[in-house]
Amino acid sequence: METVTIDIETKSDRDIMKSGVYAYADSKYFDILLFSYSVDGGEVKVIDLANGEKIPDEILKTFTDETVIKQAFNVNFERVCLSVYVRRKYPQYFRGYEENYFNPAGWHCTMIHSRTLSLPSSLAEVGRVLKIQEQKMTEGKALIKFFCVPYQFDSDEPEFHNPLLYPDKWETFKAYNRRDVEAEMEIDRRLSRYPVPDFIWEEFYIDQKINDRGILIDMDLVDSAIKLDEESKKNLSAEMCRLTGVENPNSVYQLLRWLEEQGYSSDSLGKKEVAELLKTAGEPVRSVLKLRQQLAKSSVKKYTAMKQSVCSDSRARGMFSFYGASRTGRFSGKNIQLQNLRQNHIPDLANARELVKSHDAELIEMLYDDVPDTLSQLVRTAFIPKKGCKFIVCDYSSIEMRLSAFYAGEQWVTDTFANGGDIYCETASQMFGVPVVKNGINGHLRQRGKQASLSCSYGGSSGALKAMGALEQGMKESELKPLVDAWRQANPNIVRFWYAMENAAIQAVQGKTATETHGIRFIYRPNILFMELPSKRRLAYIQPQIGINQFGSESITYMGLNAAKKWSRLETFGGKLVENCIQGIARDLLCHSMKTLSDCRIVAHVHDELIIEADKSITLDYVSKKMAEVPDWAEGLQLRADGYECEFYQKN
Repeated sequence: METVTIDIETKSDRDIMKSGVYAYADSKYFDILLFSYSVDGGEVKVIDLANGEKIPDEILKTFTDETVIKQAFNVNFERVCLSVYVRRKYPQYFRGYEENYFNPAGWHCTMIHSRTLSLPSSLAEVGRVLKIQEQKMTEGKALIKFFCVPYQFDSDEPEFHNPLLYPDKWETFKAYNRRDVEAEMEIDRRLSRYPVPDFIWEEFYIDQKINDRGILIDMDLVDSAIKLDEESKKNLSAEMCRLTGVENPNSVYQLLRWLEEQGYSSDSLGKKEVAELLKTAGEPVRSVLKLRQQLAKSSVKKYTAMKQSVCSDSRARGMFSFYGASRTGRFSGKNIQLQNLRQNHIPDLANARELVKSHDAELIEMLYDDVPDTLSQLVRTAFIPKKGCKFIVCDYSSIEMRLSAFYAGEQWVTDTFANGGDIYCETASQMFGVPVVKNGINGHLRQRGKQASLSCSYGGSSGALKAMGALEQGMKESELKPLVDAWRQANPNIVRFWYAMENAAIQAVQGKTATETHGIRFIYRPNILFMELPSKRRLAYIQPQIGINQFGSESITYMGLNAAKKWSRLETFGGKLVENCIQGIARDLLCHSMKTLSDCRIVAHVHDELIIEADKSITLDYVSKKMAEVPDWAEGLQLRADGYECEFYQKN
């Protein structure tokens, strides 16, 4: 036995879309209904667990046998669910590692295989794109709702439909379960020409261990924050009703109509529109708009997400998607979504936390003015280390700018980093030909250098500056294009990097060959263009073609997911290829640091930042030095990591 392909159907009283698989399987009402499997590509067998059938012993033994590959589409779901199931019902076969789940080594994911080739992340969508015959059955969604979701709660006890009472539906559900295994095997067969390298599976195992470990949540803070938010919104809504007389102050239509009656017109009540109205608003409109801003604090919803996804030991698990961004291979977030947490600016966070936990709304409002804003700023602090530990938070300094300069050969940028200079001051100095010192001579130009650096590195022009808020920060429309030109003149090698990458990619597609520039290889294979990074990891562009862009120049198009998550033909250009490349390399460096810090308990990561639950003996200096270690494939790169220690997560 070399490979077992698996698919399961489960039930639980928790909504997996809100809770994630770990909290879903943590419920006492969780169970596995069907278990389908195929050994080494053979006949698919369906085990009807709901009606008393048993998983064969030889299959149970494979779950802890790392020499046998267990594979499924989104295998994290199968591994976690089977870990809980076997631990509860077959304890003699359960052997976990440091956590209460099967060791992820030996568990391979067909979804990850698909993502490494820039295919969709849904089994049905991959099947459609690959045009496989074993398509996912469309009846499945309704049957999952029928058998896997409670149809009612009676005295807090969920009630599920009994398969014995619905034999026809149940047989169809079994066929659906079997079909998924067949579809997964066909997808695996189609993709076998481009196997996932072993080093990526090793990175996947690290990701799975971080997801299994989870991060502790201060549930006292979470519960109190949710109650305070409910009370605050009730009071704010009542005050809006008093001021406006509208029946529903949360209704955009009713509030827009009231504003029009007061002589203020707007098509929306979005963040920017409200801010614009406030510039000229008199009373009572000003007070109403301020109340609207307070009611719109979306970050408070994070507390609800924490409550829904936390396990019985108060740890939130499964918050990271390996290869979540298929274009670069970067991680993405799930459930609580650490990637878009609100920053904190309250100087005395510890005091504010205690006030929230003591439910002192009156004092919070007296000291901090705004209860929803205070709760929003405290979201990060709900993540805490276990007793006897501290958090070490460490991230790369200006990683994308360092990488762009290093691979483009923009030496003055690399030298600035090597000498510990202020990159935004030096950029402004290069752009405007004058010395620029932060809070000193020509210090006002530093912001221009920063805006240009963050907006223009990947071919961005005036539109990119606008997207980064240049106009809101006081720049004039007429200043944007000259700023772009000045940045490009100061960074000629980065500009050449864009065009060299685009030309190399076009030549690879046209000649169906391999090309190389700046240490980056483009390799054409049947229907796929690969960009090979220095780490040897490859980014994929499906069905590449050469077209003509809006400027009349040759450009590369390929098939991928558009902004609406639809499979369609997309266009790319040199700056975008460089962005994919640089962000892909940044991701590889983060994975390298995860390996070098394998002796530490990494509990979370956000973009280029690691959060470590460390005992008192581990120091920030140790972690930052390990993160700054450069792999052999990036020798010469000026890498730096900075961080801080804290008793609860925060943005320093």
